[in-house]
Amino acid sequence: MFKGQPKGLFALALANTGERFGYYTMIAVFALFLRANFGLSAGTAGTIYSSFLMLVYFFPLIGGIMADKFGFGKMVTTGIIVMFLGYLLLSVPLGGGTTALVAMIAALVLIGFGTGLFKGNLQVMVGDLYNEPQFAAKRDSGFSLFYMAINIGALFAPTAAIKIREWAISIGFDGNAAYHFSFAVACVSLIVSIAIYYACRSWFKHVEGGHRKGEKAQVVDTLTPEQTKKRMVALFLVFAVVIFFWMSFHQNGLTLTYFADEFTERSTQGIASMPFVVWNLVAVIAIVYALFSIFDKETSQKGKWIGVGVVVLACAYLVWQYTRLSGSIEISAPIFQHFNPFYVVALTPVSMAIFGALAKKGKEPSAPRKIAYGMLVAAIAFALMAFASIGLNTPDVQATVRGTAQETLVSPYWLISVYLILTFGELLLSPMGISFVSKVAPPKYKGMMMGMWFVATALGNFLVQVGGHLWGPLPLWVVWSVFLAVCVVSAIFMFSMMKKLEAATE
Repeated sequence: MFKGQPKGLFALALANTGERFGYYTMIAVFALFLRANFGLSAGTAGTIYSSFLMLVYFFPLIGGIMADKFGFGKMVTTGIIVMFLGYLLLSVPLGGGTTALVAMIAALVLIGFGTGLFKGNLQVMVGDLYNEPQFAAKRDSGFSLFYMAINIGALFAPTAAIKIREWAISIGFDGNAAYHFSFAVACVSLIVSIAIYYACRSWFKHVEGGHRKGEKAQVVDTLTPEQTKKRMVALFLVFAVVIFFWMSFHQNGLTLTYFADEFTERSTQGIASMPFVVWNLVAVIAIVYALFSIFDKETSQKGKWIGVGVVVLACAYLVWQYTRLSGSIEISAPIFQHFNPFYVVALTPVSMAIFGALAKKGKEPSAPRKIAYGMLVAAIAFALMAFASIGLNTPDVQATVRGTAQETLVSPYWLISVYLILTFGELLLSPMGISFVSKVAPPKYKGMMMGMWFVATALGNFLVQVGGHLWGPLPLWVVWSVFLAVCVVSAIFMFSMMKKLEAATE
């Protein structure tokens, strides 16, 4: 799985892991913070939340244009500095008044702009590592590994957000002020990211881009105008579809978090409580990777025995954790957000093995076809949510009966299952989409086109607020059916355009 990859991939992936850990620590509690700290309605909080996500994914367009002129490396470094300033401002507890609201908005703009300079350009650098002939065939698998590394940071983020907030409360801070300690984690993680980036810079410096003062950037582009047009059309067709995937998928931080907070059982016990402890999930991940090393024909005998040892130790740890269980544990809504990155990390080797086997037989689906399948899988997830929500109160009614016998609550395993299915869709769409852009984008527009991928994501994230505005008087199954329909229509459109999309990769 890791063999044959450029070593620059691992350095850039780790640098991104640190940044994503801080970002997802903030995101895990941000929607709840908006409602608790400022007393906002679900719809208003959703608008602010989705607008911030839009900024985070819109600014990579500007970052890409700037990188095409000044170089990707310079923009990555500048982005980390700007993000640090934004998170630092967000970490200051200023209360719930106008000053606090203005400061928060300023912080969100800085974080969004800094992310725009950092995120897309780092991914362009990853893609350019595979321009060398010896790595070209590893591009899709490389982006899968890169995406997995991002989610390692996201896996620990919800637990970090909850534990740090609980610690802040324990030392005397009120509940609202304690949220800011979760935001401060991002400052520390960015310091780690920049340290990794510069410590390993020699591994990827050749793809940082840029040019000396007074010189024009030299870009080799052998495409004809017709080829360029064909590729640009294909890219914009993909951008149009991913808007609606992210509109649906990023309900995980909004309506799915509301659902976890308002409609999911708030405690669990016994073996059912084990998935809510992040270290138990880490043990499962260790078992998955160790099993792959054991059955991999290229693993040495010593490596296989190490894999056996890891499996034994991880299983022993899980048994030990089980024997220590007593009573019930409380379930905090943000903790559900660690299931998506857990599934990404655990399932990435499974996904790579499946597509690797298909590739050997010449049957691996193209990147556009994988994206279309991803939309169908996301539709299945929302169909399951709609089914689970039949017979539940509307959110408005649930708010009036909270804590009484009239509450309608469901098992946490509904959400856990939905996150599993959504992750299958994400693995088909997100890393494959980024790989598609890095491969198909005309060389002279590469930074801009990676930026446009994020603009499409930004538009999808802006539309996330639709869920917040639907949340209230409508039956929950209606809310989820909206996203079900969006995903199905997008998949049908994608399949109808498949010939044009696949022709662009030839």
